[in-house]
Amino acid sequence: MSAAAPPDNDVLWARGVVKSHHGTPALRGVSLGVREGEVLAVTGPRGSGKSTLLACLSALLPVDEGEVWFNSSPVHTLSRAGRERLRRERFGFVGSEPHLVPELTARENVALPLLLAGAGHKAAYTAATEWLERLDVGDCARLRPAELQQSHRQRIAVARALAPMPTVVFADDPTAPLHREAQDQVLRILASAARSHRLTLVLATHDPDLARFADRTVALADGRLATPPPPVLNGAKTVTAGR
Repeated sequence: MSAAAPPDNDVLWARGVVKSHHGTPALRGVSLGVREGEVLAVTGPRGSGKSTLLACLSALLPVDEGEVWFNSSPVHTLSRAGRERLRRERFGFVGSEPHLVPELTARENVALPLLLAGAGHKAAYTAATEWLERLDVGDCARLRPAELQQSHRQRIAVARALAPMPTVVFADDPTAPLHREAQDQVLRILASAARSHRLTLVLATHDPDLARFADRTVALADGRLATPPPPVLNGAKTVTAGR
């Protein structure tokens, strides 16, 4: 039993999360809350535990110790099948590589998760077309990944994550392979789309400058929450461990 229930306005909540990879500690007792509709940036150098934290919050990895809650329901007690169902039905993901299906067009790639979730063909393709337009890659709808620039492929991956309207989108260094101008464009669109549709976005980045697109920033260092650096621009709020 938990000592205390998660706050009602926290869509995600972690307490005392510990996770190791092959005996090497990755997270050392992380406690964190993410409010509904918030754009949260998790910053820190490579190897600080950002990807592991997102994997634990998103039910991709089970925690070794501690608790993870989603909408006041425990995630840390779910079976593997339960975690898979949660990810499929409620979460969206964007990584540092788009991982698009090479044989499918951009529109087919975006429609795919909707079709797999049981949406009708017309509804899935209509939503895919709308999200490609919102992300300024509507003219790429009939093209396959090999025919597209990297920045366009990444925007299509963002559209694919957003089209099913998940409760939470996890973005793990989604702009890492892009140049600065493309990084800003993709993150601006991702954060704007999340806010306009009241989605929660958890963004991990090793570049603190990109945290300016978030509502709030937390920093990881050596698997622990640390005091983050000052925000680069006005608008991003920083917090210390424990909020």
